[in-house]
Parts: sequence; structure tokens; C-alpha cells
Amino acid sequence: MRCMVMVRATDESESETQAMPNAEIMEAMNRFNEELVQAGVMLAGEGLKPSREGKRIRFAGGRQLVIDGPFAETKELIAGFWLWQVRSMDEALEWARRCPPPFVGECEIEIRLLYEEADFAEVMSPELRESEARLREQLAERPR
Repeated sequence: MRCMVMVRATDESESETQAMPNAEIMEAMNRFNEELVQAGVMLAGEGLKPSREGKRIRFAGGRQLVIDGPFAETKELIAGFWLWQVRSMDEALEWARRCPPPFVGECEIEIRLLYEEADFAEVMSPELRESEARLREQLAERPR
């Protein structure tokens, strides 16, 4: 099963004077990422720039509205993520508990399971399954 592990933003990570993580945090996170890669758990992972550099698109009433960052509710924002391949939520939790604190001070990590193809078995037609398989093949063939 795959899961997304999200590092929640903090007031500091979203502030105008936001500083990059210190060397100690970066080194600890790098060691943790190495462990994840060596264990075959980590599929991807990145940090995200503050929401002031982002945009949202709201869909309502058949229309789209573009909203410029920054976004108000810091506690609802994501500052970074990993994509992990694990056997269970318990395994994901074990790995997350080994993670060094991503920020100085209070911070949170959230773990969410990804939907898998089998979760949509009742609503996906054979044509949709074939199309999905082609898309995944195309993605796998792309140079990185």
C-alpha cells in the first residue's frame, strides 16, 4: 500500500521572514531519507515553498476562481511530503515516529493512505482500466 506523509506547515514556515531549515535539521532529515530509501519505503519526497508563492483554483457553479496565496489557515497547509510504499498503516506509523522533527518547535506529520485501483473496482469500466494502465506505463517510461 502507498501512503502520503505530509509535513504540516507552521507559522514560521509560512512567515514572510521564513528561514530555511538549519543544518542540523537538514542533516537529520537527510539521514532519515537515506534510511527510507535503503529500506525501499520512499518513492518520492519534497519540500514545498510557502503558500504565498502558490495558487488555488476554486470550482463552484460551473466556474473557476483563481485565488492567490498566501492562504490563511496555516494549520491546514502542507510544507512538504513523502510518498511511501509500506505494508500497513502500522508500518507507516513506525517510520513516521522515527522521523526527526522537521521544524524547530511544535510541528506535525500526517499520514494518509492513497487509493489503489482495487478501491475503484466497482465503478471502473474495462476501458477506464485500460486507459489508466496506459497512463501509468507512460509515466513509468518518462526520464527522470
